[in-house]
Amino acid sequence: MASIVGLIGGTGLGDLVDGDIRHVATPYGSAEIIVGEFAGRSVVFVARHGAGHTVAPHRIDARSNLWALASMGVRAVVSTAAVGSLRSELPPESLAIPDQLVDRTHGRPDTFYDEETVRHLPFAEPFCPVLRGLATDALPDAAPRATVAVIQGPRFSTAAESRLFRDSGVDLVNMTLCPEVALAAELGIGTVTLAIVTDTDSGNFADDPDAATAELVFRRLATVRGRVVEAVGRIVEAIPEAYAPRPLIDDEAIALILARPALR
Repeated sequence: MASIVGLIGGTGLGDLVDGDIRHVATPYGSAEIIVGEFAGRSVVFVARHGAGHTVAPHRIDARSNLWALASMGVRAVVSTAAVGSLRSELPPESLAIPDQLVDRTHGRPDTFYDEETVRHLPFAEPFCPVLRGLATDALPDAAPRATVAVIQGPRFSTAAESRLFRDSGVDLVNMTLCPEVALAAELGIGTVTLAIVTDTDSGNFADDPDAATAELVFRRLATVRGRVVEAVGRIVEAIPEAYAPRPLIDDEAIALILARPALR
């Protein structure tokens, strides 16, 4: 069976795909998805922040979004994420394909296996190595590795937090990749993320014009939108029809989660 590709559009890319809008009832709430075409392939799309960027990072219903994608048969997810950079070699408007996460969020529902079915996800490599390899080959100008610290949001980092992350080996800062990536893996979905550098987080010096503000993030994303859409398309085109994700959780457990009754 051909692998179905899901797309998750982050900040500034909530309208990445046109198609049929569907509201999927899940055991956790309702998820809005779009079934359409992108880069010549049938895809299922989720706008991470909702239409018009109305959902704050800590309020994203990631369980509903990922359950809905899995219920549609999605096996691979390509997502975008706006990030702040802590490294001079990753300047604003550059692209990166992260390989590691540091989870600094709290209070977000972060597993499907918290009731009668308990599983422990192996998560040393958060992103699918196969999808990452395809993405780095498709995008030779993107940084092939990066560690992302995922903060709670919706506020940006303090200067002290930026220093702490930088000294700990973190390269990029984001608000949304956790628990999204882990939840996908729990449902047998491989993920790869295209990170778009929009700012320098809290700034590298006093009055740094690239220090993060919401206005700057949206403006930078608008500037690079065409290049990002093309890059996402190249990743999607590179995913083979026969792609299969890593077997990190047994099929029986995944089937039990997908068989849970939806809320009405």
